[in-house]
Amino acid sequence: MPTGKESKSLGLLALAGLTPYQEKDGEEYMNDAQLEHFRKILHAWRDQLREEVDRTVHHMQDEAANFPDPVDRAAQEEEFSLELRTRDRERKLIKKIEKTLKRIEEDDFGFCDACGIEIGVRRLEARPTADLCIDCKTLAEIKEKQMQG
Repeated sequence: MPTGKESKSLGLLALAGLTPYQEKDGEEYMNDAQLEHFRKILHAWRDQLREEVDRTVHHMQDEAANFPDPVDRAAQEEEFSLELRTRDRERKLIKKIEKTLKRIEEDDFGFCDACGIEIGVRRLEARPTADLCIDCKTLAEIKEKQMQG
C-alpha cells in the first residue's frame, strides 16, 4: 500500500498521464527523456492547481450570500477563509513549480543546491520541486528543529 508521499507521486503521474520513469542501464542522469518526463509532470500539476484557483473564485462568487443568521454567515466566512488559505498555499506552490520549470530550461534540474550531487529520479518523482538531496534535506530539518527547540 503506498504511503502518503507515494500516493501523491502516483497522483501526479496519473494526472500527467504518465507512468513512473524507468531508468535504463548506463543511462545518463537528467537526459532529455528524463527532463521531458519531469516537465510534463510539472506542467500538469501547475495546470491542475490553476484550475482549482479558478474553481474557488467561481464557487465564492456563486455561493456568496448575505445570511441573516449570524451563525450561517460565520460558517460561510470560515469556509471561505479556509479555501483562501488553501489557495494561498497552492499559489506559493505554483511559484515553486514555475521556478523548477525554469531550472529545467537552464539545465540546472535534478542536482542538490547544497552539495551538488544527484537528487535522484525516485525522489524527484515523489517531490518534483525538490532542490535538496535527501541527506541535505534531512540535515536542514534537524537544524530547523534545533533552532525551534
